[in-house]
Amino acid sequence: MFYREAGDFKTSYQDDNQTFPIKFDRYRYYFVLFIAFAIIPFMINDYWVNAVFLPFLIYAIAAIGLNILTGYCGQVSLGTGGFMAVGAYAVYKLMTMFPEVSVLIHIVLAGVITAGVGVLFGLPSLRIKGFYLAVATLAAQFFLVWLFNRVPWFYNYSASGQISAPERTFLGEPITGPATEAWAAYLVCLVFVTLSAIVARNLTRGSLGRKWMAIRDMDIAAEIIGVNPLGAKLSAFAVSSFFVGLSGALFFAVYLGAVEVGEVFGINKSFLVLFMIIIGGLGSIFGSFAGAAFLVLLPVFLKNVLVGGLGWPTDLAAHLEFMIVGGLIIVFLIAEPHGLAQLWRVTKEKLRLWPFPH
Repeated sequence: MFYREAGDFKTSYQDDNQTFPIKFDRYRYYFVLFIAFAIIPFMINDYWVNAVFLPFLIYAIAAIGLNILTGYCGQVSLGTGGFMAVGAYAVYKLMTMFPEVSVLIHIVLAGVITAGVGVLFGLPSLRIKGFYLAVATLAAQFFLVWLFNRVPWFYNYSASGQISAPERTFLGEPITGPATEAWAAYLVCLVFVTLSAIVARNLTRGSLGRKWMAIRDMDIAAEIIGVNPLGAKLSAFAVSSFFVGLSGALFFAVYLGAVEVGEVFGINKSFLVLFMIIIGGLGSIFGSFAGAAFLVLLPVFLKNVLVGGLGWPTDLAAHLEFMIVGGLIIVFLIAEPHGLAQLWRVTKEKLRLWPFPH
């Protein structure tokens, strides 16, 4: 009753193949975009942007990228943190070498550079898969972190080994550097995550997405029916790395402003993004957003309750936060292995028939 499909007729293939073929879904999508673009920028402050919105939006892009590779194409990757580092260092070098070019172009170019690196490290997927491919991408993670630590050219021979984002403006408004307003940083990340979600959604619904899913389900059968494994796997690595590189560039340039590769883009980052897509749901763009929201908002909520509400010491609250989040992940995966996206599908099925039981 609340979620209705009855009477929503289509008269053309174009209408039937829309991203949101159900009218209720389209209206809900437009409503969320209206709130995100027209209302939130005028209501947020520095705390909400830095603690909630920027991490959520940036991790959502990274989760979309990893979900394309792991959820849609079935190629397990533990190198997400390393590929985010490629995006961060690429945008830093571009910003310092070409200061007259818009930083938004630099962010996109950083994604393109990361896509090339992803294809290079995706070559082992043509011969190995599963656990062995995961180990190969883990080696890529360690190699990339070591490379950015040991080669001074990447951090412009800085004595500290850190990289810091110089101030850049767009339409006269700073969007990187310490003078950046909260709403400006939020809108930059929101535009990128919206475009990323639209592109990813259409890619996964097209012929390329069907090739990825065929490789995921059974690569030998896919090759027999005419799917080229080389093109499908490498394109998945390229598209995935592009989105992950975008998130790394935004993470450095817009969110943090200064990073040290070993601390910010270590193996913990790779596991964090992997947990996001597992909790949200593999093979689902919505699941990427749901998983990112879960793992960004839950620690913030627990910290406010334990430290702000109960007055516990910060170090004790941090340890309990890890335990609670880890325990919830285990319980959640036992209760619903297909993630939050499956819970949303079940909810929609129930709303179709409410108030009648089924």
